Amino acid sequence: MPQPVLYSLGSINADFQVRIDRPPDTGQTLVGADFVRLGGGKAANVALLAQRLGAQARLLGHVGEDALAEQALGTLREAGIDLAGVAAVSGADTAVSMIAVLPDGRKSIVLANNANDLWQEGDARHVAGLIAEAPAGSLLVADYEVPRFVVKAAVDAAAARGLPIVIDPSPAGRVDLGVLARAAAVTPNPTEAEGLTGIAVAGPEDAVAAADWLVARHVPAVCLKLAKGGCVVAEGRRKWTIAPVSVPVVDTTGAGDAFAGGLAVALMEGRPLIEAAAFAVAASHLAVTAYGSQPAYPARRHVQDLLPRIKAKISPLAG
Repeated sequence: MPQPVLYSLGSINADFQVRIDRPPDTGQTLVGADFVRLGGGKAANVALLAQRLGAQARLLGHVGEDALAEQALGTLREAGIDLAGVAAVSGADTAVSMIAVLPDGRKSIVLANNANDLWQEGDARHVAGLIAEAPAGSLLVADYEVPRFVVKAAVDAAAARGLPIVIDPSPAGRVDLGVLARAAAVTPNPTEAEGLTGIAVAGPEDAVAAADWLVARHVPAVCLKLAKGGCVVAEGRRKWTIAPVSVPVVDTTGAGDAFAGGLAVALMEGRPLIEAAAFAVAASHLAVTAYGSQPAYPARRHVQDLLPRIKAKISPLAG
């Protein structure tokens, strides 16, 4: 029987990252350090994390017909990720993400979406066809850094095939709530949750309110990532918080993608949602402890080592 596959649909980027001591003032040239060129993008990051955790990942997305495509894909190819679903768009540039990281690990990102946004209806049908042939036990993860009609086509195909679906609703302005209602889980951060619900999420109580708002609109399950780590999990009327634990924070770039990838792998393995969310929190905690997104992603043994500390932070909430 073919091995289940984690299909990761969405953005694929060439990352250019630098450390800065403080945000620059308007018009100022600020000297940075620790410049690196890496692969990135939500879907690419999810695929790499999933592969490191032992899943077979297949990436679905677009790059340009340029030299940056290899920067975006090289690490994924070396990791053994199936790139047959990645197309090079003629005459286009690969997406570029420019990342500045502060001493406390917080980051600012400017994204030129380029090839990520260049899809035709035929491309969407091709992706849907690939998903329709998925082996039993497979799962789809999708983000909205590609056009919404592409996400809908992929979700339609996954639902018809009976696959679980995890959606990263970013950017929130592109999201169709009707599509979220078909997901096994959605994984907004506080900014995305506010964009979807209008509720400003400053802490766990606000996160619960935002999660309740989404559940009331037929989203089956919400894992709302908290700004300082941890998350609020809502599945129907059942709710939990998972508080963060202390880890050395070097760089928060890609932590949310590690959460989505960890959650997806755990759901593929048949874990209940709250256990899958704890696994995802452990993966995202470890992702902030080194510089860069993909270079920081942990192996399964490191996630398993941290997992008992994370599980000890699970607290059920009144329904």
